[in-house]
Amino acid sequence: MGSGAALDPRTNSWRRCVTDSVEARLAELGHTLPQAAAPVAAYVPTVEVNGLLHVSGQLPFIDGKLVTGRLGEDVSTEQGTAAAQACGLMILAQVKAALGSLDRVERVVKLGAFISSNGTFTDQPKVANGASELMVAAFGDAGKHARSAVGVPVLPLGAAVEVDAVLAVRPS
Repeated sequence: MGSGAALDPRTNSWRRCVTDSVEARLAELGHTLPQAAAPVAAYVPTVEVNGLLHVSGQLPFIDGKLVTGRLGEDVSTEQGTAAAQACGLMILAQVKAALGSLDRVERVVKLGAFISSNGTFTDQPKVANGASELMVAAFGDAGKHARSAVGVPVLPLGAAVEVDAVLAVRPS
């Protein structure tokens, strides 16, 4: 990975990172990985196959509390973006739990963002940017990815956002 530019979420500006470790880079930007969440149904958090790590949909926890509600009703675009970023941090926590280190990630291939929203809310891409920008901050150019951002009427546990991921990973 190498050092490079990263988006600082505190100032919303690009700055040079001086570290090669993905976790150190995240810490430098003020992010802490949460504890990887246990599955709440009949699935596993990750599956690695043919050099790809598939990460199940992750929900947004901020300060240990699930972010619930619907965009366009009781959740603002800014709150939704923060929730998507929290989903991104949970994705990275699941990746670390599965691989032992975020440094095994070669690139983020795709994110799927599901945004609980009413029929008039159309800023799903802005909300999904919370997770997307986190991946670029963590991995630099290797964090740039394909993405879907879909509005849905309801998500598990009433969550405002859910994000899943596919990442290319190096062998252990």
